[in-house]
Amino acid sequence: MNIHSGTEYSILRVCDTEQGGSTLSNSFDVRPYEIRIPEADLDDMMERLKRTRFPQDFANEDWRYGYNTEYHRTLIDYWINEYDWRDVERRMNELPHFKVDLMGVPLHFIHVRGKGSNPKPLLLHHGWPWTFWDVRKIIEPLTDPVKFGGQESDSFDVVLISLPGYGFSSPLTETGWNFWKTADLENVLMTQVLGYDRYATAGGDWGALIAQQHGHKYETDVIGVYTHFPAQMSHYLAEHPDQPDGVEYDAALGLPAASEYSAEEDGWFDRGKLFVENESGYGELQLTKPQTLAALVTDSPAAQLAWITEKRYFWGLAERGSGTKAFESVWPKEDLVTTAAVYFLTGTGGTSARYYWECRGNPWTPSHNRFPVVGVPTAVSIYPGEIYKPPKTWTEKYFNLKQYRVHSSGGHFAPLEEPEIYVNDVRDFFRTLR
Repeated sequence: MNIHSGTEYSILRVCDTEQGGSTLSNSFDVRPYEIRIPEADLDDMMERLKRTRFPQDFANEDWRYGYNTEYHRTLIDYWINEYDWRDVERRMNELPHFKVDLMGVPLHFIHVRGKGSNPKPLLLHHGWPWTFWDVRKIIEPLTDPVKFGGQESDSFDVVLISLPGYGFSSPLTETGWNFWKTADLENVLMTQVLGYDRYATAGGDWGALIAQQHGHKYETDVIGVYTHFPAQMSHYLAEHPDQPDGVEYDAALGLPAASEYSAEEDGWFDRGKLFVENESGYGELQLTKPQTLAALVTDSPAAQLAWITEKRYFWGLAERGSGTKAFESVWPKEDLVTTAAVYFLTGTGGTSARYYWECRGNPWTPSHNRFPVVGVPTAVSIYPGEIYKPPKTWTEKYFNLKQYRVHSSGGHFAPLEEPEIYVNDVRDFFRTLR
């Protein structure tokens, strides 16, 4: 697959009036970018892996104490003896990558033109602990729907950034970068750099909050929002100015109360409660002392692997079941190692963790006090393995809800876990808004 074919980009700017762009007076130094990690960096990483010291571990077959050391040994052995970064890198470079210095960020982004006469711009997102590569499976079906049994009229131009301080959007040298500021940056990217008049957006995890912020602050620029992690944008704050009236909250958890959930939503409240009480320790560390974590994961690829793999294990546990076999049915070793490798090789384990700190250090404030908070047409998808699933009573008040689906498979990493379901949801929703 050659995604570059038939695609032309200006070095100074990317603007195509036939694709919904407009003539701009500003110039931006947009540069084609190739991922090419120096051989010396790969050698250094390999030497560090070979010197990995493994902790004592016992009575931890079910990972109750955290990341299982036996599985850690298996992954490190795979990384050293089987994993091929250069092969993954080659596949990454089949996508058209670009860099632009924007708002102080050395921004990395992918821009894939859609096939057909009138593709609509769609801004996709990743989160933490993700990279852009975790979204790869949905890009071609969205840009070339006919190839996958769809209609040409459903085609999108896809834009996907690496979040500031993540992966190849580095080095990050300025403070303040979080989800709402990323939405400001992306709005400039879409409307001024790429020249689109209006755009659609979609995401989960941090990407959901970013997409929702677009639909909250930039209503005139945004066609609609698709979120598979519908979350309150003030979640990490002490005050909640975006809390809808008439929805009862659990004061201890900061989430809609159990009484808000219907019989059809049985177990949803307990899932969110489990996450807050048992699985959110990583967040408190990254919300408070991310630089301490940076000292560990920047020095050790094994530490970086452990820190993110444990999250992927537990964030899909309810849907998938426990044990290595069930885990690898969703997460092949190559995907786990690639994510760790991108964070380690770019030195962004620390700056990506700061994204959490900046949610409190540079807190979100509403751009308006209207409800719904996200005023543009919104589609919400609920996947069974999601770490938190709000009740529909809350969702209907928070969003201008136009499409709502509850799926029987998939979880927090839906674009990688269930790409066909994800693509169908996105196509169906935005078809009504073209």
